[in-house]
Amino acid sequence: MTEDILEVKNLSTHFFTRAGIIKAADDVSFSIKLGSTLALVGESGSGKSVTSLSIMRLVRAPGKSFTGEIIFDGRDVMNLDEREMRRIRGREIAMIFQDPMTSLNPVYTVGDQIAEAILLHEGVSRKQAWAKTVEMMKRVKIPDAEHRAKDYPHQLSGGMRQRVMIAMALSCKPKLLIADEPTTALDVTIQAEILDLLRSLKEDFNLSMLLITHDLGVVAETADRVAVMYAGRIVEEAPVRKIFRAPRHPYTEGLLASVPRLTEKGIKQRRLQTIEGTVPNLLRLPAGCKFAPRCAYVIQQCTEADIPLLDAGDDRLARCIRFQDLGKEESKTHPERSGHRLKLAG
Repeated sequence: MTEDILEVKNLSTHFFTRAGIIKAADDVSFSIKLGSTLALVGESGSGKSVTSLSIMRLVRAPGKSFTGEIIFDGRDVMNLDEREMRRIRGREIAMIFQDPMTSLNPVYTVGDQIAEAILLHEGVSRKQAWAKTVEMMKRVKIPDAEHRAKDYPHQLSGGMRQRVMIAMALSCKPKLLIADEPTTALDVTIQAEILDLLRSLKEDFNLSMLLITHDLGVVAETADRVAVMYAGRIVEEAPVRKIFRAPRHPYTEGLLASVPRLTEKGIKQRRLQTIEGTVPNLLRLPAGCKFAPRCAYVIQQCTEADIPLLDAGDDRLARCIRFQDLGKEESKTHPERSGHRLKLAG
């Protein structure tokens, strides 16, 4: 059995505001196998980024991770002091963000910023750190790396800045890479290049990866396993091929149905399905299943108590008591939706 590099158990990160408690990540559990990629999927506000920041212990007030375990390489990082955690960040767990322009310091050259990370964790001379900086910039396919290392962030394109962030993240050869929406701010052709780069570097560096995204195309190309988040909770988890073939939660089903499909003649001419309603206010979450107010399969039992993650068979989990009914019947409880019921993609 493959060893877990990361195991998150019952993680809850809440924000304590004057308006009330926001349950940004609520009882979140998942694991990542050594050398594999888990994609954490969901729309904006679902809790993906808060979960990743919690793993790095970077959540700041008014937020607090107050329950759960985060077992990384055999250690619970929730119990480490800040000094120990600083040794892990960047060296053993690295993170890249969706907008490198806000992550890079505009008054230092990109080479100096990569070298600083190497000096902090590797204990080498400045000359050695600079040589490794140039080497890493070459590894991420930045042309004329010796010259570009002396450029400032504003002198580079968005794609080049993201390559710099990847070079910085991998400069100390971490065991786990957290990529938070790494292609969102880039155009389509550059997105493909960055994804290809991440895939090749994952093999070269023997990386395990947590990929945060809302793009199902990225998931299909990159991940081994998928966890779908909604309103701060994981509602489904499964191997990537199985979740695309037959989802076991109505929210996942709706996400897949909303993706345009290509045929031999181009984009299939059909009206895209939508998920009715809106994401609930995290200050006023509905009772029972949080997706129930928008669900075409809802029954009375769905609203009476919290739904746990259930074993849906075939190495899958689903937070739905009707996962066996998906795609089989029209909703009896919402007959007005019968013409717009969520359907499987394909």
